[in-house]
Amino acid sequence: MDSYLIQVNGHGDHAPVLDVHLKNTGNTISPGKVKGRKPRWAVRASEMSKKTFNPIRAIVDSMKVEPNPKKAMISLSLGDPTVFGNLPTNDEVTRAVKEVLDSGQYNGYAPSVGYHSCREAVAAYYNCPEAPLKAQDVILTSGCSQAIELALAVLANPGQNILVPRPGFSLYKTLALSLGIEVKLYNLLPEKAWEIDLEHLESLVDEKTACLIVNNPSNPCGSVFSKSHLQEILAVASRQCVPILADEIYGDMVFADCKYEPIATLSTNVPVLSCGGLAKRWLVPGWRMGWILIHDRRDIFGNEIRDGLLRLSQRILGPCTIVQGALERILHRTPPEFYHNTLSILKSNADLCYAALSAIPGLQPVRPAGAMYLMVEIEMEHFPEFENDVEFTERLISEQSVFCLPATCFEYPNFFRVVTTVPEEMILEACSRIQEFCEMHYQGAEGAQDLECDK
Repeated sequence: MDSYLIQVNGHGDHAPVLDVHLKNTGNTISPGKVKGRKPRWAVRASEMSKKTFNPIRAIVDSMKVEPNPKKAMISLSLGDPTVFGNLPTNDEVTRAVKEVLDSGQYNGYAPSVGYHSCREAVAAYYNCPEAPLKAQDVILTSGCSQAIELALAVLANPGQNILVPRPGFSLYKTLALSLGIEVKLYNLLPEKAWEIDLEHLESLVDEKTACLIVNNPSNPCGSVFSKSHLQEILAVASRQCVPILADEIYGDMVFADCKYEPIATLSTNVPVLSCGGLAKRWLVPGWRMGWILIHDRRDIFGNEIRDGLLRLSQRILGPCTIVQGALERILHRTPPEFYHNTLSILKSNADLCYAALSAIPGLQPVRPAGAMYLMVEIEMEHFPEFENDVEFTERLISEQSVFCLPATCFEYPNFFRVVTTVPEEMILEACSRIQEFCEMHYQGAEGAQDLECDK
């Protein structure tokens, strides 16, 4: 009777392969021995998984604190506009998806970069004379997070570095470190409405710098850069020959007294990968539809970056086809009043929150100009019983059942972030509780000195 002998053969630089040979052993099956290996279980997590670290989860999970059972919990921490049900998406958006689902035409695999017609729809929506776009300039992704991941992966190699805002969205660091990319943090200036410290930014550039991340409008700051400031940022990138990864997921989510300028529309030579998606402006973060817009009018990226993005996109074979099919209708049928109403609510909440927190001794909020957030400085010298912003926010939970993210999560200690998407009555109640908390713990200059002496 024939049986199989399986041997592991490795030659020089080639990986071991399995060779299968017929072996006549009579009436019994006798597998040959695999040389050089003693079978044993040795399953370990990969190095990439070990390097993947989410600072928000690490900090929040370490906050072992229970809310005050006498007060209902108010969470001002989660950047999901759908949580409280007060900001639903528009009927045209849901109708578009229903129509596509009922058509039965989008149930199969799409090209990994997205259907051509859907990429055309995105290109047409964002195309302008200052930054022209065609379908081939658009890569559809599974949310803006994957857009950022692909952009980082195509621009930077392990051992290189990227420039990331501080305070800034923690995902940049999470993704970079998992890919073996070093993160260099450049400062934003609260006294200048969170503009970039350009001198500090430029001082960080070296021969290993692969890209500059610019997040505008900002999470966690709610800031919006002026046209002149964006031109200054581009000047630094141009001098240093560093491409820009623009996180513009909150693009156009700016208040009436501000104007949003996509950075690519101001660039004459700096190549830009702009990352965006449906999540925030259309209020559907769970639908996981994002995109990369490739702006490369001087052909600095060339075919290499485009081909690299195509190959990287093939790792998961593209985003949800149902939402892809609805993109053209979502982008072109959503009525302008939907965007206006959303921004009106966000601005009203931001104004209420800013005014209320500005009146509290020991707190210094920075007025936002867009997005869904504002940052609040804690004058820690007036709260000497707390070591830092993490302790401050922990006690705010345990005493007042109000949860704000400590800005240590964003590499910026002694601040906290407030999300402004919650209903108005909850914003007012939360601010009232924060005031009560601060009045309870605030120490004037003399009281703070006495407490320090007692330690």
